[in-house]
Amino acid sequence: MMLVKELNAALGRLLTDDPRVVLMGEDIADPYGGAFKVTRGLSSVAPERVLTTPVSEGAIVGMAAGLAMSGYRPIVEIMFADFLSLTFDQVMNHITKYPAMYDGKVTCPVIIRSPSGGHRGYGPTHSQSPEKHFLGLPGLTVVAASPYHDPHATLRSLLLRDDPVLLVEHKLLYAEALTTAVGGRIGAALAREESSAGRLPSVLMSWVPPEDCSVTVVAYGYSALIAARVLEQLAMEEEVFGELVVPAEIAPLDTSPISASLRRTRSLIAIEEGTEGWSWGSEIAQRMSVEAFGQLRRPIDVLASASSIIPSSREREREVLVTQSDMRQRIRAAAG
Repeated sequence: MMLVKELNAALGRLLTDDPRVVLMGEDIADPYGGAFKVTRGLSSVAPERVLTTPVSEGAIVGMAAGLAMSGYRPIVEIMFADFLSLTFDQVMNHITKYPAMYDGKVTCPVIIRSPSGGHRGYGPTHSQSPEKHFLGLPGLTVVAASPYHDPHATLRSLLLRDDPVLLVEHKLLYAEALTTAVGGRIGAALAREESSAGRLPSVLMSWVPPEDCSVTVVAYGYSALIAARVLEQLAMEEEVFGELVVPAEIAPLDTSPISASLRRTRSLIAIEEGTEGWSWGSEIAQRMSVEAFGQLRRPIDVLASASSIIPSSREREREVLVTQSDMRQRIRAAAG
């Protein structure tokens, strides 16, 4: 159950089950099947609804908006998340605002998928995690794929909504195996789901009973996978125990699972691969500081990548991006 294969199967099933679904993006049709092969073979399933487009991200999202308002359910692939900047006008000024501008008479349910993240030596313009620039846009839901959330259930849930969605998929997750058997164990970890009505669930994991944990770690996507590995190592090697909270919907954020964990541990660290400052982690720190003021054992910590462009050199890239070593050091400190 590799993420790339399950995303492919999920999209194929949506195409088969719902004639309103249209996939659009650069080079997504066969024989290429997309830069990361998420759409491989799908143009053979529904050639009239899997559309390879010109190289114009703004035009792709603009066309998707028109299709959405006409009753279709477009799912757009932006080849690299770095190029989401070219869609910002369509997202901020069009698809998120049309329902209000037309007095609720239209909906604009566009799903935008895009591979994000670094650690592959792709350089400054193909390695970023730019989703923080879309957080807080009224009317837009931002979702992060993870190894702990079933892509079939996620995509089907998003397709039922009438609001636009940005779905970020860290490119290093594509080859990872899914571990979505939540409700018992994920490897050595106790795992469960928590969610509010109408929201995608957050997954909570711990290597001892949650009440015995001394730090809450909040992370999404690839950072959540690495944080889980670090927490398992710390539990086995140093008897440092933490609870990991992995949300699927990173904006708007359901803070209730974080709050519940924080009441037990009274210490929190938020981790993301995006650049530090004015970020997802900063928002969590602000909201949780207000909510848990007087209960915290230590200031809330935020671990993010350096405020820098991402070098092409793999060695220098590691100096900029959050690494497993960084996580281990900061989680250990937060648990103290």
